Amino acid sequence: MDVKRSVLWIIFTISLVMLFDNWQREHGRSSLFFPSATSPQTSGIRSSNTRTADLPPVSENRAPDQPGAPAGEKVHVKTDVYDIQIDTRGGTLSKLRLVRPGGTEKSSLSMTLFDERPAHTYLARTGLVGGPSGDAFPNHHDLFTVQPGPRELTDGADTLEVQFKSPVKGGVQLVKTYRFTRGSYVMDVRHQIINAGATAVRPALYTELVRDNAPVEAPRFSHTFIGPAVYTAQQRLQKISFGDIDKGKAEYTAQADNGWIAMTQYHFASAWIAPQGTPREMYVGKLGPSLYRVGAKQNLQTVEPGQSIEARSRLFSGPAEERMLERIAPGLELVKDYGWMTLIAKPLFWLLEKIHSLLGNWGWSIIVLTLLIKAAFFPLSAASYRSMARMRKITPRMQTLREQFKGDPQKMNAALMALYKTEKVNPFGGCLPVLIQIPVFIALYWVLLASVEMRGAPWLGWIRDLSRPDPYFILPVLMTATMFIQTRLNPTPPDPLQAKMMLFMPLAFSVMFFFFPAGLVLYYVVNNMLSIAQQWYIARRFSNPVV
Repeated sequence: MDVKRSVLWIIFTISLVMLFDNWQREHGRSSLFFPSATSPQTSGIRSSNTRTADLPPVSENRAPDQPGAPAGEKVHVKTDVYDIQIDTRGGTLSKLRLVRPGGTEKSSLSMTLFDERPAHTYLARTGLVGGPSGDAFPNHHDLFTVQPGPRELTDGADTLEVQFKSPVKGGVQLVKTYRFTRGSYVMDVRHQIINAGATAVRPALYTELVRDNAPVEAPRFSHTFIGPAVYTAQQRLQKISFGDIDKGKAEYTAQADNGWIAMTQYHFASAWIAPQGTPREMYVGKLGPSLYRVGAKQNLQTVEPGQSIEARSRLFSGPAEERMLERIAPGLELVKDYGWMTLIAKPLFWLLEKIHSLLGNWGWSIIVLTLLIKAAFFPLSAASYRSMARMRKITPRMQTLREQFKGDPQKMNAALMALYKTEKVNPFGGCLPVLIQIPVFIALYWVLLASVEMRGAPWLGWIRDLSRPDPYFILPVLMTATMFIQTRLNPTPPDPLQAKMMLFMPLAFSVMFFFFPAGLVLYYVVNNMLSIAQQWYIARRFSNPVV
């Protein structure tokens, strides 16, 4: 039998199943293979073990939280990278838009993350819990007062501070200060806890992200994770799907003295980062039919009457740029989701970055990277194409043997094996080198899909954004054409129906490429063109017609 053709059919079938699985997940249905989004290398503690009953809830009407309560003022804050609204109710970050004035390449990073409106909720909020005898401390329900001061990062200034003060509640006042730094997607958030009462108190500070399950913009036919994540040095990244929270099956590390909590989505993320060495209790929960939260709670030291203490946290909200995330906190770069191919994908992205540092254009960098990968695998590819060329050369004789022994499969297989031995043809020779290369191709797929660095990055002419589909479908058409040429260069199947199906495969594969990011399609087009050149050259050496 033709093992090479059987392997191709297996790959084709698997691809169709994966395409259907992505379609299922894109439309909110359960995955065939990944019912849980929890990272497979982690084992956590069920969320039911985490005490969240003492945390203030949020009502499903969302604004304001408590019926009859007056609405807070929206304080407008602007920096060189943020356009923000902070609600005086709770001092909550209720709207955050990323801005990058000037520069075509980065203009597409301008998008809204935090938001609070009837159709969508995504908030960053903090507060205090742990009051004695059931007394409440200031939290995200309370109406804070914004303090006088600038609200915009002016030219010549490197930092901007905006401060909010709560009313005294349970004998405690909370002063919350946001400190923004020029060029940074990280906010320093200081919480000053003042004991204005007559007895000592020991509050706990919670920092959390609240989000609904509304989908985000992402390439079609490509499933990208959206939802909460918990990271600790011991268990690494633990992604938690909204579906698992709904079913009460969320698993994550609940106690640690390091790490962070986050909400992740395609190309962007937000994360609360407490100081290393500070014990904290992580929690994940559901607040309503479509509203979820992930947070961390830290028990603070005792505050005597008339005294105050300060607790610091950092809030990241911005693009998942790998090198920037590495500098912010340990493990934060993992919010850039390479799926299960991280081990191979990270070195590939490192190499792509190095090439980009020399060329300054991500499109040409993709092409050069493809050339380097093709060169590295040339010995394997050459072995595969040589085997295919030999198979193509003996195809007429194979067809004769099939006709001669079509009534006796055992004799036919024996005759084919003898032919392979005489002509020194390995029926596995064409497929094994291809199988070895597949993990690298899949890893590069995730690199190009997950890298926000491609967002808004032009290549040439009509391609102005490598993270979006080709607006004129030129690259997908080239992709389809090169796949047809490759199919013609392969040995023709003896079965006419099978031959027609092999010609149909490029068309079936090409459908999804019309919706894939241009950078990803560019890689496949260049790879196919190099494969055609290699295959044509080796076929010439075996004196076979190539078409």
